[in-house]
Amino acid sequence: MNTNKAQNIIQAGLEAGADFSEIFIEETRSSSLSLKDGKVETAFSGISYGIGIRLLFNTEVLYAFTSNDDEEILISMVKELAKSREGSSLKTVHEISFKEALIDDIHLIRKDPAKTPLSNKLELIKRANISARETDSKIVQAAARAIDSVRHIKIFNSEGLSVSDSQTRCRFVVSATAANSSERFEASESPGELRGFEFFDHLNVEKCAREAAERALLMLDAGYIEGKKMPVILGNGFGGVIFHEACGHPLETEAIRRSASPFTGKLGQKIAHESLTAIDDGTIPNGWGSINIDDEGYPAQKTILIENGILKSYMSDKVGAIETNTPRTGSARRESFRFAPVSRMRNTYIAAGSHSVDNMLSSVDFGLFAKKMGGGSVDPATGEFNFAVSEGYIVKNGKIEKPVRGATLIGKGHEIMQKISMSGDDLEITAGTCGASSGWVPVTVGQPTIKVDEILVGGR
Repeated sequence: MNTNKAQNIIQAGLEAGADFSEIFIEETRSSSLSLKDGKVETAFSGISYGIGIRLLFNTEVLYAFTSNDDEEILISMVKELAKSREGSSLKTVHEISFKEALIDDIHLIRKDPAKTPLSNKLELIKRANISARETDSKIVQAAARAIDSVRHIKIFNSEGLSVSDSQTRCRFVVSATAANSSERFEASESPGELRGFEFFDHLNVEKCAREAAERALLMLDAGYIEGKKMPVILGNGFGGVIFHEACGHPLETEAIRRSASPFTGKLGQKIAHESLTAIDDGTIPNGWGSINIDDEGYPAQKTILIENGILKSYMSDKVGAIETNTPRTGSARRESFRFAPVSRMRNTYIAAGSHSVDNMLSSVDFGLFAKKMGGGSVDPATGEFNFAVSEGYIVKNGKIEKPVRGATLIGKGHEIMQKISMSGDDLEITAGTCGASSGWVPVTVGQPTIKVDEILVGGR
């Protein structure tokens, strides 16, 4: 889209009465190749292209999108969008002039995945499939998938912004299913980075496959834990999903501005144990959830959410920052041009502490070591959560004992944060995807190993 065309479309939005007008243009090229039990299951590649138009009347959001980039059609869409709002009135505005923003790209891409032969991708997932299968005869099913995408965006707005960016991501997913005469158990690994196909150059796909297979085998024969309140040691990496869901979402201004969060109005207050510091960082080089700019064109930044237990900041987009009277943090995100942006997480993690895992274990007479977390559910308004433990162990007299399965962790995020008394020195972040009102976006969750002094554990 050239500048003159963008000016005319933005102008049409302002003349129709909007206080702010924005054009979001996106082209995403993606591909996926999957193998199941030694056979190619799916092979997909495609291009998605479209344009989103956003009008703000104060902080009221009107949004429409199309894949047709004809200027007359886009201007007509803008006018119809404005008409849908009662009380809109035409006004005269000055001509918009754009200034191109220069972006520092800190995420070096060496190999365009679109230029990588399909045979290279097929070899990777074949190797993973063989590795999982060879782990043990009880592995009855294995699947692997190589995924990549290249996303180009261009943003114009009525504040004179013109900015563009590209995001290249690669991800590998492998799963293994173990079975005996009566039961089956599946485990998976799914690393990913904001990186070109060189991501696979330093990824040991055989190791990922073996880890998934070994966990499936371990949990297949595991017992159960008696449900009650007890101390829990949460493993590093994906253990951070509890903080992400039960505390991260309520710290987004999308929740704060609606007073749908237990943290509303608590900036500057103590909301967690003094040992806890939590961060949302969009600037980690090649981090799966990293960005150069957010989907409003605002530069990414590192945001300290909680520092030594004190709430320091929310994660905000333009609308959220206005309504909560807080600074923008470069956290506006959307799945694609089909969605208006809202405040979302990027790379969200609990910062490393100084304790060792042995220190934490030695402080527990009886409890649970939740080495790896699974899925769950949370109510962002209350922080109430319920998460499955996909790999767990009983801790007795400071020692890890037998593995257990079927355990769940139940509680409220803002209450649990007061009970995190020890943070390890083994911070790890893990790739994932997060769904909310602006669609699914790539994020990472993370933490070091942490000790929660007491939490309700569901079991048998």
